[in-house]
Formats: sequence, C-alpha cells, structure tokens
Amino acid sequence: MTKISRRVFVTAFTGVVVAAVVMTAFGSVSLQQDEVSLIIGDSIGAQPSFAVPDCLALTRDTATTDAATVIAEVLWNDLDFEGEFRLIPRDVYGTIPSARSIIDLPFDRWQELGADGVVSCTVAAVGDGQIEVSARLFSVRSLESAFGVVYTGSNRNLRAYAHQLADEIHRTQRGLQGVARTRLAFVSDRDSQTVLGLVENRPVKEIYLADYDGANVGRVTANRGLNTNPAWSSDGRSIAYTSWLSGFPDVSISHIFEGRLSNPMSGNSREQNFLPAFSPDGRMIAFNSSRDANNDIYVANVDGSGLRRLTNNPAIDTSPTWSPNSQQIAFTSDRTGTPQIYVIGVDGTGLRRLTYETYCDRPTWSPPPFNEIAYSSRTGPGHDIKVLDLATNEIRQLTFGLGTNESPAYSPNGRHVAFMSTRGSGLKQIYTIRRDGNGLRRITSSGNNEMPSWSR
Repeated sequence: MTKISRRVFVTAFTGVVVAAVVMTAFGSVSLQQDEVSLIIGDSIGAQPSFAVPDCLALTRDTATTDAATVIAEVLWNDLDFEGEFRLIPRDVYGTIPSARSIIDLPFDRWQELGADGVVSCTVAAVGDGQIEVSARLFSVRSLESAFGVVYTGSNRNLRAYAHQLADEIHRTQRGLQGVARTRLAFVSDRDSQTVLGLVENRPVKEIYLADYDGANVGRVTANRGLNTNPAWSSDGRSIAYTSWLSGFPDVSISHIFEGRLSNPMSGNSREQNFLPAFSPDGRMIAFNSSRDANNDIYVANVDGSGLRRLTNNPAIDTSPTWSPNSQQIAFTSDRTGTPQIYVIGVDGTGLRRLTYETYCDRPTWSPPPFNEIAYSSRTGPGHDIKVLDLATNEIRQLTFGLGTNESPAYSPNGRHVAFMSTRGSGLKQIYTIRRDGNGLRRITSSGNNEMPSWSR
C-alpha cells in the first residue's frame, strides 16, 4: 500500500492557510472545525462543470511528466464515476494554455469552455522514489480556491493520489462519501490453472482484489483450488470466502493486512460451510451450513464461538446478507418450491417472504442511507439485477436481458452496484452500475470473473 502524507488547505486566491492536518493514505479524514469551504455551483442541487487538465510537472524528468498525466486522467474518471459533476471531456482541452503555476491559470479561457471549476495540480520529484503532489480546486468565476491539498509519498502507485483527491473533493463539495479508495474482491479463473489433485480438468478459481475501477489487480489466494464467494469484513482488513482447500467446502478468512489465514467454523466432510457474510458491526459471521443434516443459515462470532442455528427448515436456506444495523438477515430459500428472498431477525423471529417471482437469489442489503435489497431475478433464459425498496415494496430493474446478470454487491455509499454479467463475449465479467440504472462500466476483462464484494 502506498503511504501518503497529506496536508489540507482551504485557501483564498492569496494562499492563506485556514486549516491543516496530516494523515496517511486510506485513513479517515479529520479536519479542524474552523475549515471553511467554497461550494462551486449556482444553486443547491445544480451540477457544476469541472475541468481536470494534466498536472504541471515541476521537475522535467520523464517519470514526473508521465505522473502528471496519469494522476489527472484517473482523477477525471473518479469524479465522473459519482455523477455529481459534469466533467468536461479532456480531449477538448487542447486550445487552453497550460497553467504556469498551481495558481496562475487562464481562467478566462476555462470560462469560455464552460467550466465552473477547474482542478489545478503540480507534481514534483522530491527524493529517491518520492513525489509531492499539490492540488487546488478553483472557482472559475470568483478565482477563489475552494479546496487544496499537498500529498507526499512514494511514486509507486500514482493512482492512489488521484483516488484520495477525488474522495476529498466529493466530501468538501458534496458532503459525499466517495468510493475511489475502495476495492473490489472477486472470483476469477484468469490464470488458466487447473485444480490440483483432481482427475477432471477443472479450472482453478482464486480470490482477487482490484481498485474499484478494476486497476491494481492482485491475488488473495494462490492454493490451486476452488475459492468462491468473497465477503469483506466491516473494517476492510479481512476477506471471508468459501474454500475447498481441505477437500470440502469451508469458511476461510484471509486477514490480508496480517498475512494469515483462519478457519473459524471448523468444518469437516459432514459439516460443510458456505457463503460467509460479516455483520456490519464486525462482531459476527452468517453462513450456510450442511451440519445437522440440512442446509440452513447459522451465525457465529468472528472467531467461531457462539455458534447458533438461525433457520430450521427442510428446504435449502442460503446466501445470507445482513441489514445495516446487524439486527436482521435476508437470505434465499426454496421452501415454497422455487428460490425466493426472505428476511428474519437475528434472534430467529419475524420471518417473512420478500419476493414473489419465478426465481430470486443472491440478495445483498444496501448500506445507509438507502433501505433496499438488490438481488438476481430470472427474467427469461438468464437473470437480471433488481432492487426491492423495503419501505415501499416497489421493485425496480437495473439490467434488461443482455446476457445473464447475477451476484449484486453494493458500494459502501450505496450509490452503485457491482455485479457479474455475461453480456458481450459470453464470458463472466464484473460490471458496476449506478443504483438508478445509469453509468454502466465494465471492470474486468481477463478470464472469467464473478461474485464481486465491495469493501467498506
């Protein structure tokens, strides 16, 4: 992980410092209470136009020049992802003169292009493998700086600077928790290996990680086995998943920051465990288990203690997902003949059916402020992603018959859904879409990729 020291400035055009803090990348943001921020735009709810030109390279080596372009390109995409600003396309910037310094911009030319705000940034090499990135968000009309930061750190992951800057702009301009620094876990066969010890040519499925936009892909597992259904812990430091490492399915947890693996549910060939889900409060795991000679939902503390059976039905109960307050669990059950979505209290009371369709599976509960469940619904030969509003019982559909679409997973701010789709080539790929059905983006492209989980 790239460590970034950060200094924040909320300044007037003269550069007077009003607030300053220091932090590391991917940590929580804590500003002094005397912070004053200029909100760019004509009125509340309006969508201002932002421009993000290349950063100004203060040192003329190739690495710094390339970094100036990469950071700006990634920042443009990060800001565009949330849809809060109208991003002026970068291919029309060619007629605008470059900034001569971080504050010396051709504001009149940016105004002619229709920009309400422009991000000005500089990049400089400051040591062996170290860079300093300075950025200001200016109002084109008032020529005031609405926000500013200085980052220093390694040059190994340039995208991290853009991601952090995008999240801070969303926070200060829109009061929005951005997702640029979040990550997706997913299952992939991209390395084209086969499972060890099996006679048949069965492809390996490993757990991978990537930035929210698909960049910086890395492996979590490398056991040449079957590993499926990853689920992030609430603190973003661990991933639980179903693994066949012992020859039978069991719940494994990779503590990715500690470099260790645990198997808290202690399964065996008769008591097999699947589909783990961490509770939002971080205290428990829900999972499906075949113990007690049936497939039901169980809950336990994250260390495996306090095991308790939640459902008890001859049918198959599976795919648990927690409510934001950790007091309810939605799950899939075929107890009425076909798989449908149900919800039950963590104390075992209040069971009720939520869906009445042909075939529904893989529910995922949204984080606040929304109160809804996304799920996969059979709509023909394949499935589509639908969303159930729990307050109104209204259902809206996000995908419409292109391939099959399954395994929805919400972003931590609830504004986006990641899912698997076979649209296009027929291979399984991860896509994201806004909760209103707009902004479809493809995240993966190599091999088959499925079962996404979005970090908090």
